[in-house]
Amino acid sequence: MYISQDVDANQVNFLASEHFTSFTDKVDATSYAVQTDVLGHKVIPAGTVFPTNDAGAQGITLNEVDVSNGTQLVPIVREGWVFGLRLPVLPTTAAVTALTTIHFKDAADVAAAQPQG
Repeated sequence: MYISQDVDANQVNFLASEHFTSFTDKVDATSYAVQTDVLGHKVIPAGTVFPTNDAGAQGITLNEVDVSNGTQLVPIVREGWVFGLRLPVLPTTAAVTALTTIHFKDAADVAAAQPQG
C-alpha cells in the first residue's frame, strides 16, 4: 500500500498561438528559476524565461522540468506568440528586447507592469 500526499497541478497556458518553434536545451539546479515544490522537488516552471531573465534571454521553457536529480532536457520556445502576463515571473524589459523572435500579445500590459525606477 502506498500513501502519499495529494498534489494539485496548475499550469497556466501562456501560449497565444498554436504555432511556435522550440528547441531542446539543458537546464540544471543552478538556474535562477529553480523552485522547490510541495514534495521537495527542485523544479523550473513552464513559462520561465531561459536561461536568464535579462538581456541574455534566449527563449521560454515550454514545460515544467524537475532538476532534483541533475541536468535535464527541456523544450525552449524560441519563436512564437505568448502572453507575458501569464508567465510565472514577469519578463524584464531587457528580456523582452532580447527575445526578438518571441512576440508578446500583451506587450503594452507587460511594459506597464514593469517596476519603475
